[in-house]
Amino acid sequence: MATITKKDLVDQIAERTQNKHVTVRAVVQEFLDVIASELAKNNRLEFRDFGVFEIREQAARTAQNPITLDKVQVPAKRRVKFKMGRIMKEKMNDHHTE
Repeated sequence: MATITKKDLVDQIAERTQNKHVTVRAVVQEFLDVIASELAKNNRLEFRDFGVFEIREQAARTAQNPITLDKVQVPAKRRVKFKMGRIMKEKMNDHHTE
């Protein structure tokens, strides 16, 4: 298992599409910025066959410190949920054949 960075993705896309790195880097960054902006507005992002990103609200709750057993208030927060689409599921289940 490897960690793939944004630079690695830009390099792969630039090579596959024969576009300049600077152009690909700008497009990838803009794509990520738009995704973050849309999720911040509570919008659902659907990429057919790839997957869906959406915001889920997690309610405030009371937790317990396992060492001191003190009660701790955990504030409400928003989380990003990703649900895989068909092609992503196929790729994930066939990863050992590549």
